[in-house]
Amino acid sequence: MNDTLEIIFGLFGGLAIFIYGMNLMSECLQKAAGERMKQILGLLTRNRLMGVLAGALVTAVLQSSSATTVMAIGFVSAGLMTLPQAISIIFGANIGTTITAQIIAFKITDYIYVFIFGGFIVSFVCKRERVKNIAMTVFAFGLLFLGIETMGSVMKPLASSPVFTDMIGKVADIPVLGVLVGTLMTLVVQSSSATIAVLQNFASQAGADGVTSILGLTGAIPILLGDNIGTTITALLASIGQSKDARRTAVAHSLFNISGAVLFIWFVKPYAALIQYISPSGPEIEVISRQIANAHTIFNITMTVLWIPLLGLMVKLVMKIIPDGKRKEADPAKTIYLDKNVLSQPAAALKLVAKETLHCGDVVRMMLQDVHGTVKSGDPQMLTKVREYGHAVESLQGEINEYLADLFSSGALTEQQATQTAKLMYVLSDVERMGSLSVEMADIIQEKIEKNYQYSGEAMKDLNDSLKQIEIMYTNALTALMGNDDTALKKMIRHKGEVLDLDIKMRKSHMQRVTEGKCKRSLSAPFMRILHCIDRMGNSCVNLAEVAMNQLNFGYFIAEETK
Repeated sequence: MNDTLEIIFGLFGGLAIFIYGMNLMSECLQKAAGERMKQILGLLTRNRLMGVLAGALVTAVLQSSSATTVMAIGFVSAGLMTLPQAISIIFGANIGTTITAQIIAFKITDYIYVFIFGGFIVSFVCKRERVKNIAMTVFAFGLLFLGIETMGSVMKPLASSPVFTDMIGKVADIPVLGVLVGTLMTLVVQSSSATIAVLQNFASQAGADGVTSILGLTGAIPILLGDNIGTTITALLASIGQSKDARRTAVAHSLFNISGAVLFIWFVKPYAALIQYISPSGPEIEVISRQIANAHTIFNITMTVLWIPLLGLMVKLVMKIIPDGKRKEADPAKTIYLDKNVLSQPAAALKLVAKETLHCGDVVRMMLQDVHGTVKSGDPQMLTKVREYGHAVESLQGEINEYLADLFSSGALTEQQATQTAKLMYVLSDVERMGSLSVEMADIIQEKIEKNYQYSGEAMKDLNDSLKQIEIMYTNALTALMGNDDTALKKMIRHKGEVLDLDIKMRKSHMQRVTEGKCKRSLSAPFMRILHCIDRMGNSCVNLAEVAMNQLNFGYFIAEETK
């Protein structure tokens, strides 16, 4: 293999190891953090400063500002977060992503294989999930630095290439060209952390004199600014097809980084002098990696400090760029909250699943109201609506189950999250069963209307009372599942026996009326079918109550939702 190919494959091979190590570290950190991730996300509901802090902390865990931004876009799209909150999180994410560059600036070359070997052995031997995740984080940390070391070793011959040094000289002398190079690099790699790692390694190579950097800090800063612009493309792509507020969030991310690049490009030399002054002193090739990390951190902190007081202006700008249009009537058959972009962040994804399950539950509640309304009024038009809602519930259940299957297959769930997810699936199955039974009840009532079955006044009163009871029980069950109303759960417990006895009582009453000649014997079969549906509905309501009693609390997932 000739030298050029060796350099190319070595560079991309090292980059592949680095990105794999970074992604693995992110995944294992999430699992190790577990519910702490949810607590961090809870910070964002308070104020803009807490939003910045939450964005910085989450990004420090995820090791990716793109992942945090995509998560924020998903939350805005789902209505779990307001646009100003999402923008404040993005400000924090830009600070949090600088942690990677700061870590890379540490020279731990001699300990790479200690991290890799130690992390692997502990993860291989230990059976406890939390310890295994921490060990895999250490293993991934070692891989990350192995990738950096690989890239650094193959870049050394480039420093002696006259053609290459001439090209680098042009980039260093023309800041705009450096910004373009950084943007293109990040567009290709789709990770600013990776391209900044490449930049730190390359800048650490000695020039012709063997002492100074081949690139220098003034040449590195424009490329760094371009890296920050390039990383916004991921967010823009993630926002395609999302709500207007989600697209505005992505645009805000772009405006933040573009405005910073436009501002700082005029002050590259004085900014480089400032960074050199506050960074450790020593030979340039020894300290430039830390200088680049510091330049990255201070750039993002400065832009955040500038933009926080102007958050309202940012909101107005993005709303001007993407204005409100005519609102379309929501299709009940389409999911409102699910977003596949956040599947890799289970704490966030489960919030969306919980909200979508409640949305499905609300559709079923409307079906029960229409069934009850038809029995009371005799208006058959409501039955058509019940069937339409029935198809919607079936579609929603399919979408939610598919999303949960993708969440399980991602491998990102902790054992506790997997348990809670299984309970969510259990709730969803009972909600869907209530929907199916409502459609079945609608068909029976339609048959009654078409064939002009004449039930006695007492039978219709029993039917009305039982449907009203089911409606109340189902509403109380959903309220109890939210976990914020103990009264609803107490009511469910108190009426549990009544619901279970409902079918028996109504059958006895019907047979008594038949015996007394108040009801026709020939109508017993269709009436019993109605009673059977009511019995099964009651059982589903009891099942939901038992899940609530067994501590499945939807507030566990969505307590931090914006009020």
